[in-house]
Formats: sequence, C-alpha cells, structure tokens
Amino acid sequence: MAEEELPGVLILDIGGTHGVLEDLAALLKKHFHLITMTEFLGNKEEMSKKIQSIFVFECRPSIDRELLESLPNLKVIGNSGVGVDHFDLKMISSFGVKVTNTPHAVADPTADIGMALMLASARRLVEGNVLNFLGPSYFFGIPHFCCDRDDLSESVFGMLLQGKIFRGICFYVSLLFRATVTRVR
Repeated sequence: MAEEELPGVLILDIGGTHGVLEDLAALLKKHFHLITMTEFLGNKEEMSKKIQSIFVFECRPSIDRELLESLPNLKVIGNSGVGVDHFDLKMISSFGVKVTNTPHAVADPTADIGMALMLASARRLVEGNVLNFLGPSYFFGIPHFCCDRDDLSESVFGMLLQGKIFRGICFYVSLLFRATVTRVR
C-alpha cells in the first residue's frame, strides 16, 4: 500500500526532545502516513482532510477545541501512556472521536520500581553509592553505615497501593532475605 493510501496520523514530531522516538516512528510508518505538527500547520487545508488519528506521545500534541475543529475526518486519539487525565474527554467525545490508551502496559515495571525503592531506602543504597565515589578514606570512623540492624529478616514493610496500576490492592510484604519473600493479603 502506498504511503498516500495509508491513514494519516498527526504527531508532534519525530525524534528530538519532544517527538516520537525514531524506532516507534518506524513502526508507525508501516501502518500509517505520519504527519508532523509542522507539516500540518504549514498546509492545514490539505493535511486536515488526511488526518484520521492523532498519536499522543508524552502528552503531546495538546488536544484542544481548535485542533479538533480543524480535523473533520478525525476518528481516534491514541495515547501512548497509561492515563487520560490530560484529555478533556467530554469535549473530545462531543466531536465523535474515541480515545485509547495503554492502561496496564507499565503495571509490572512500576511495581518492580516500588519494591526496589523500598529496599534501596531500607539499606540506604543511595547514600552508600555516594560514599563509594568519595573514596575509602571517607569510610574511616563510620561503623555500621548501611543499616541500623544486621539484616532485614523479619522486617515488615507496608504499602497502600492504589490506582489503575495496582487495582486498589492493599498488602503487606514480609521480607526474609535469607529465605523467601512472603506476601500476606
């Protein structure tokens, strides 16, 4: 299928500080004719007829009434992120346009980061890393720096997890470093 026959998708830009990542743009080009905001603004009359979708990457481009009014064939706004809080959904739906997102795409990595931050905090990992760069002479006279206890066995960490990522689950994690990780629900 020729590029002109592919459905037009409006994006802010390709690459750069705020544009769609080049690898992602290459994937999108297999299925869509990408139209940057610069191309669109340079020739609104012609480009507005071709655009059927807007791909929002890192909350850009901004979706406002003026943009929606200038795109008569717009059918869908695809958001590359989890939330849709940055959209005025009522206004968008009044134009008959659908909004999509990727609600669970980062749930597991977010939970992993949360656990990593808890452990790093308990072991004062960031402070230890700073001391590592200061050199061995700085360690002299700092006994038991890494933790007030020898280990974290039988320590209980509590987290209240909310939002779409964690589905409102509240749980406690008991960490037993020398054995296993036990979840109590």
